[in-house]
This record gives sequence, structure tokens and C-alpha cells, in this order.
Amino acid sequence: MSIVTNSKIIMIIISWAAVLFWMLLIFYLSSQVAEQSNNLSKGVTEVIVEAIEKVAPEKDFNMDSINHFVRKNAHFFAYLTLGILVLNAIRRSRMNGSTISGVATLAMAFGICVLYAISDEVHQLFVPGRGGQVKDILIDSSGAIVGIGLYMIIAKTREGKTWTRGQV
Repeated sequence: MSIVTNSKIIMIIISWAAVLFWMLLIFYLSSQVAEQSNNLSKGVTEVIVEAIEKVAPEKDFNMDSINHFVRKNAHFFAYLTLGILVLNAIRRSRMNGSTISGVATLAMAFGICVLYAISDEVHQLFVPGRGGQVKDILIDSSGAIVGIGLYMIIAKTREGKTWTRGQV
């Protein structure tokens, strides 16, 4: 095996390890009972409100509304990150001369993210005080598609390539 092949294999392993790590982090956060999960997001909300109050001290904030916003954005950004990681791992895993089309690669990355979002919401049905919500699957899926899109824009820009149909 050549050095190039070894380094490619190492990058494939690292890429999929990052996907697995991120999925485990999402699973861990989803495993928290309602009170733990809410306390975590309230801590983040308090930091945000303190920062905003320094800029606009005269404003009055509804902590529950901001906390809800923080929680839903956490879903979006967790799956934005997952979309980036999954697409990166799939692209690195493709062999030269692969017959898998670019559209199929994007669909595969998105499909993995959506299936994980569904499994995450099903998992939450078994966590005390938590529940699975279709709305969260839609938010997660939106985050994944934005992450996949960002990855493609950055990758194509870095590679200096122009967009052609079916190319990923």
C-alpha cells in the first residue's frame, strides 16, 4: 500500500469517526431527562440574555421565548454539523472512478441525517419528560440540508471548480 493510499484510508477512518462521535453526542444530549435538558438550554439562554442586556439594557426579555429559540436552534445547528460531517465522510470514502452520481451522494448524506433525526425523536419517546416531535425532525432536516449546501459551496470554492450538473 502506498503512502497516499494509507493517508486516504486514515482520513476516511477519521471522517467516519467524527460522524460517529457527533451522533453519539446527539444521542447523549437526547438521553437527558427533561429537567437536565432544560437546565442546559437555560444556562445557554442566560448567557445570551446577559450579553444582549449589555448592548440593550432597556429591553425586557421573555426568558421562555428565548429558551425555546435556543432549543430549536440547537437542533438546527447540531444537524447542520452532522450534514457537513456525513457528506465529508461519504465524499472521502468514494473511490476514484466511482459511478455514484453527485446527486446520489447528496441524497445519501441527507438520507442518513434524516434517518438519524427520526431515530433521535423516537429515542426521546423513551426518555422521561421528553417526547418526539415531527417539528423537530423538520428542523433537524433543515439544518442537515443547509450544512450539506454549505459544505458543497466551500468545497467547490476551495477546489476552484465551477458547478456542473451531477457533479459533487
